[in-house]
Amino acid sequence: MTQTNQLIKTVVSTGVGKINKDQKVMERVLDNLAKITGQQPVKRTAKKAIAGFKVRQGDTVGYLVTLRGKRMNDFLTKLAKVVLPANRDFKGIQPSSIDGAGNLTIGITDMTTFPEIQEQSGTFQHGLEITLVPRERQKNPQGLYENLGIPFKK
Repeated sequence: MTQTNQLIKTVVSTGVGKINKDQKVMERVLDNLAKITGQQPVKRTAKKAIAGFKVRQGDTVGYLVTLRGKRMNDFLTKLAKVVLPANRDFKGIQPSSIDGAGNLTIGITDMTTFPEIQEQSGTFQHGLEITLVPRERQKNPQGLYENLGIPFKK
């Protein structure tokens, strides 16, 4: 894998909006995220109450892990070579997934595509979001990510 020194960090996050009342499911999501990333996730809480979403201030709304250095490189290798090809109907990432600052955001709909997560009987499908942050603004950010092994739609 080349040019990983062009990235500052990789952020892996997941939201737990509808399941935040079920403690067993929350623990499983937290454990799965820790297995996938090799780091303990940080709990993200609601800054203010939003009645429409039935969220109170201080409720857990998600978990977040920031990867840098060797762990980031290992994670990106696993993502490009194992996880993305294992997704059903995967034909590449949309180029529109890159924002104006050059950050690439990838949504994974099911955590069980990661090799660390064994498919448990009666398991629920829970996704996560992966954001790759470049060190500096790129003229061709898609080329940078393609050099890292991330496949894009043609």
